[in-house]
Amino acid sequence: MKIDKSFLEIKQYQGEGYMPLIDFGAWRVAVLKYCDELLPENITKLQRHDESDEVFVLLQGNCTLFIADGKEKVGKVYQEPMELLKLYNIKKSTWHSHTLSKDAVVLIVENQNTGLENSPEIYLNEEEKRMIAYK
Repeated sequence: MKIDKSFLEIKQYQGEGYMPLIDFGAWRVAVLKYCDELLPENITKLQRHDESDEVFVLLQGNCTLFIADGKEKVGKVYQEPMELLKLYNIKKSTWHSHTLSKDAVVLIVENQNTGLENSPEIYLNEEEKRMIAYK
């Protein structure tokens, strides 16, 4: 006997890149997978979320977080290789991006209203791009 769908929702994502899967109330759960634009040599900008933190959990493969200090411009760029099943909470208003291996699967938990209107992006200059491209 199948469980009534009003009790249980099952979602999956087989594509590339970022895909929100469940929104409820104030939160969203999404999956991030490999896409070419997130290769270190292709990253041209960082983003931040001005209204909330964002949680990442590496479920499979490899992922490196790029975190930058600075408010109105990018300062130093730091790299944090993620470990499987550890929670990484990127704090509100922190510039960030990430790169993933082709087999990577990352679970993301964020505010449901996280979007372009409250998540500014900043383009990287050539020196900043080099800090990301050369691990």
